Amino acid sequence: MQNLPIKLYRAAQVRELDRIAIQERGIPGFELMSRAGSEVFQCIKKRWPDALSVAVFCGSGNNAGDGYIIAGLALEAGLNVCVYAVSEPEKLNGDALIAYRKYNDVHGTVMPFHIEQGINADVLVDALLGTGLDRPVTGLYAEAIQAINAQSSPIITVDIPSGLNADTGNVMGCAVKADCTVTFIGLKQGLFTGQAAEYCGVICYAQLAVPDDVFVDLEAAATRVVKVSLPRRNRDAHKGNCGHVLIVGGEPGYSGAARMAGEAALRVGSGLVSIATRAEHSGLMNLNRPELMCHGVETPEQLTALLAKVDIVVVGPGLGQSDWAKALFNAAISAGKPTVVDADGLNLLATAPAVKSDWILTPHPGEAARLLNCSTAYIQQDRFAAALSIQANYGGVAILKGPGTLIASEQELAVSNTGNPGMASGGMGDVLAGVIAGLLAQGLSLQDAAQQGVYNHGLAADLAAEKDGERGLLASDLMPYLRQLVNW
Repeated sequence: MQNLPIKLYRAAQVRELDRIAIQERGIPGFELMSRAGSEVFQCIKKRWPDALSVAVFCGSGNNAGDGYIIAGLALEAGLNVCVYAVSEPEKLNGDALIAYRKYNDVHGTVMPFHIEQGINADVLVDALLGTGLDRPVTGLYAEAIQAINAQSSPIITVDIPSGLNADTGNVMGCAVKADCTVTFIGLKQGLFTGQAAEYCGVICYAQLAVPDDVFVDLEAAATRVVKVSLPRRNRDAHKGNCGHVLIVGGEPGYSGAARMAGEAALRVGSGLVSIATRAEHSGLMNLNRPELMCHGVETPEQLTALLAKVDIVVVGPGLGQSDWAKALFNAAISAGKPTVVDADGLNLLATAPAVKSDWILTPHPGEAARLLNCSTAYIQQDRFAAALSIQANYGGVAILKGPGTLIASEQELAVSNTGNPGMASGGMGDVLAGVIAGLLAQGLSLQDAAQQGVYNHGLAADLAAEKDGERGLLASDLMPYLRQLVNW
């Protein structure tokens, strides 16, 4: 896969980048359109070299102009080409109209789209709608999207899948399910979270020869997380140099959650891991992982003695919401130690909100909704805004889990695109909490531990799925890959 830029932008910001390139750098708009069309056509040739025919679906804006450029290049290369126009091409404006007329001049075929048409092409090009979509797709556009998705041929989309919101990654009524998305100038943040994972396919990027200095004065809305190698350990290192993590959790029936969080912290390099859990299973929890130090803890006073000895605290895996859980939760977050709050720790926090600068919160959308006293659907409407809101309301670092997990700190908003649907199984969040704590224990900042923890956690799942498949992937399957990744 192509190495993509790190910076992500909102749709309005990309329009500003376009404006700077055209008005301040003197690059004609039609030249940018021609470059965009060329990039998509080159991608078609590279990915589907045996394709003999192309169907291009064009709408009414500049996205359609790109489509007509692509159609013209395909025709010039000897392919059979048909453009299906959802909007009358003569009503196009500016550069898009120029692109249509150039295609028409070489006798390119254009057919008004209607749903009953039989479409037969080796590759379909989606050039219907661009990044300015602000309402659900209806009417003929929705029918065109339906027709595209009904085909078995591969689909390539211009800039963004039609129907996908460029800022949120949400589907606006319906959207094209592409095999490849070629996006231009600035990466749109909506391509990297939420529903976008189901619709974008492989994302390719083209800067269109826009000078680098165009991007200098425009602050990105978000960044993509990339892997950063941990520093080489000193040859005289000992366990005391590598941090001591305490996991607080494990009600009866949920002891595995604390157990997996503890092992994950060890697997990424924490020097010591203790677990504070219910007395009845503390003696059994480490039978197959004796490196874990498990303690039966029934009172806050007993927990306080353990808290004094550790560097990092994880509270929540399998914790429950009983009186015991509430007492231990309150003791844990009052200890003055950097803390990872997960699972029932988040649910308890939602009932008595607090603000701390030295914790990392790790909610999935349902837990995020409880933290913000709203619905899960509201969270998913704009995951970027939700992550920022959690961070603003609770401090520290907020992680919003899901496809394109978001990490919000005071410094920046980041998105990680590792991971796969096989992670939709119990225990994955417990492992993530342990991974983040283990990285914190080794001296990473809250922001870096959160970002690298999320990235490596997802990548471990990708490696495990690559070996044995997504379906049936267990949280504990990640352990050997976590160890590998922190040593890369």
